[in-house]
Amino acid sequence: MLPNNSPLHIRSRVQEFAARINMSCDEFVGEMRKLGCSEPTALKIWRGEYEQFNDFNDNNVQLSNLRKAAVVLKVGTGSLLPE
Repeated sequence: MLPNNSPLHIRSRVQEFAARINMSCDEFVGEMRKLGCSEPTALKIWRGEYEQFNDFNDNNVQLSNLRKAAVVLKVGTGSLLPE
């Protein structure tokens, strides 16, 4: 595993927004758990695994969890969606 300060270390959008507010992975997962998200799912969101999806819709579970992440990170949900 690469250290966080390695130039090859690629951060997810969630990690980038968390860094702006000095939030650690553990803090993010804890806040997501408070909103009803499982720890494994919160970790997947932290790692950016959701960014591989191309088609989100209003009833999508991944989108629901991204809304929770947006609340935790105090950003708009759209800023977390892949381009």
